[in-house]
Amino acid sequence: MLTACAVALVTGRPAAGALMDSGAGAVEMTLTLMGSVVLWSGLMEVLRATGDVERLGRGLRRLLSPLFGSIKDDACWAAMGMNLAANMLGLGNAATPAGIRAAELLAHQGEAGVKALAMLLVLNNSGLQLMPTTVMALRSAAGAENPADIWLPALLSSGAATVCGCGLMWLLNRRKRHG
Repeated sequence: MLTACAVALVTGRPAAGALMDSGAGAVEMTLTLMGSVVLWSGLMEVLRATGDVERLGRGLRRLLSPLFGSIKDDACWAAMGMNLAANMLGLGNAATPAGIRAAELLAHQGEAGVKALAMLLVLNNSGLQLMPTTVMALRSAAGAENPADIWLPALLSSGAATVCGCGLMWLLNRRKRHG
């Protein structure tokens, strides 16, 4: 803001209008994102209350057990499942509470929990998104003609990052076993 005011003084153009417009845009963007976060957080709570989170955890357990080693705790799998599902749907803020819960539970699982937590962090940070809803909501709020046209590039790039991250974790774990 200080830089904008200094440039306005030097160039003789008033900065107040631009500052007010950008402030209004920021509030509008915040309300759009807040609506999206509230919607998806509420849906996640409904899934938790109906027991669907546990079913999701069991389904992901079958699919992801090779990545997470010997974690047997159902509560860990439920929290990891909820976290990964929210992240894959592009609901980063709604995924945070489940990720924190998963980290707390995995911390009590010993060495296997530490390895599983490292893999969970890799999966979260690689950003695999089957549906980047937050980005599409931002693009819609910014007036994009087709907010969903980033779907395929986002899927391909986040998929490649996930495969690379999992491959590097596999190599690291293999090296530790044989080294």
